[in-house]
Amino acid sequence: MNVVVLAAGMGKRMHSDLPKVLHPIAGRPMLAHVIDTAKSLTNAHLTVVIGHRGERIREAFTDPSLQWIMQEPQLGTGHAVRQAASHLNDDVPTLVLYGDVPLTRIDTLRRLSDLAGDGSTLAILTVMMDDPTGYGRIVRGADGKTLAAIVEEKDATAEQRAIREVNTGILVAPTPALKRWLARLSNDNAQGEYYLTDIVALANDDGVPVVAMQPSFVWETAGINSKGQLAELERQAQKNEAERLLAAGVTLADPARIDVRGTLECGRDVSIDVGCLFEGRVRIDDGAAIGPYVVIRNAHVASGVRIEAFTHIDGGADASVAIEIGKDAIVGPYARLRPGARLGSGVHIGNFVEVKNSVLGNDSKANHLSYLGDATIGSRVNVGAGTITCNYDGANKHRTIIEDDVHIGSDVQLVAPVTVGAGATVGAGTTVWKDVPAGTLAVNQKTQVEKNGWKRPVKKAKV
Repeated sequence: MNVVVLAAGMGKRMHSDLPKVLHPIAGRPMLAHVIDTAKSLTNAHLTVVIGHRGERIREAFTDPSLQWIMQEPQLGTGHAVRQAASHLNDDVPTLVLYGDVPLTRIDTLRRLSDLAGDGSTLAILTVMMDDPTGYGRIVRGADGKTLAAIVEEKDATAEQRAIREVNTGILVAPTPALKRWLARLSNDNAQGEYYLTDIVALANDDGVPVVAMQPSFVWETAGINSKGQLAELERQAQKNEAERLLAAGVTLADPARIDVRGTLECGRDVSIDVGCLFEGRVRIDDGAAIGPYVVIRNAHVASGVRIEAFTHIDGGADASVAIEIGKDAIVGPYARLRPGARLGSGVHIGNFVEVKNSVLGNDSKANHLSYLGDATIGSRVNVGAGTITCNYDGANKHRTIIEDDVHIGSDVQLVAPVTVGAGATVGAGTTVWKDVPAGTLAVNQKTQVEKNGWKRPVKKAKV
């Protein structure tokens, strides 16, 4: 099947320098949703028609299979499809989609394609609207079944404007006939544009059957022309995602208070509290529990993990090096995991602990107020409150290695590069400048002095 995606519009009402079709829905450009849906069709060959800031749009997509066509100037939808005509295979039908209509379901497009049949019928997707203002009206024949024409609102009579059935713009057409109709389009109308919708009347003139169907949901055909409409469809997209998760058995404390800006895969008996945000690729395995107001980006959360409230897990932009949180680990509240964090099973990361580019072995713990950066930490290590790895010398990063069964006291500074051997203990308040041999105690020598008769300062009386 030929698929032509129209994405040349300026989007003036968006009031933005970003091309309209690159504005995000559920964390991805709206055009990406349209392209991915089209790719789900069997043997789809995609052509994207771009115009305003077209190069920026093209640069946002790396798929080499996409055919890009520039429409300059922009003279209407019919003119846009005409630019792609020479790239269309006559042996298969042509589906026309829109880059600013991101939520059309693949099931709807398959049904529309089936309605068009083997390429001898023009199939139009229409929808009933309580307020059809701004849309082209569907004018049916005397039998009430056949489609006689689509009339744009600016060209419609008062009687036609009362029609509630409107054109969505999405259609499947026999390709050889479509090319003939495109060549016959006129711009003799209120807009001075070449309307794709005029092919309905031309099809009737040629005796080509014109049929229509409607989607299961009105929001499938909703387009975006303003930030208000963008926000409305964002909420719809999130509602759809919440319904998908619920149907898969995920427990959502409040389906209206979850945002998925990417892909979220969940195992059995996963629970997600309110206000959580998931970005990039996130996988949560069986029995994991996500507390309230947690942010997770590009991460794998293993089974039995508990992520406590207000924790920020950020695996960075590259999903291939996502954060790994091992089985039965506990993270948070108020913890932060940064790119490169790898936690083994049973690890505890507590409140106000930050982990960056570090590996923690099984059953290790850092429960309070610590920074672990560029570190390799073994199993069963206890990191005391206030401990930091001093990994940056002002020019380069260096690594700290802490082997198995080490106990790190509170308020310790580990100045990398440094290694603490297995079973060693580092006393509270110690600055570790050199390697600590296995099984030893490392402390900085300190002298405690007591002064008899010392008195605390007292506040001066206010004048």
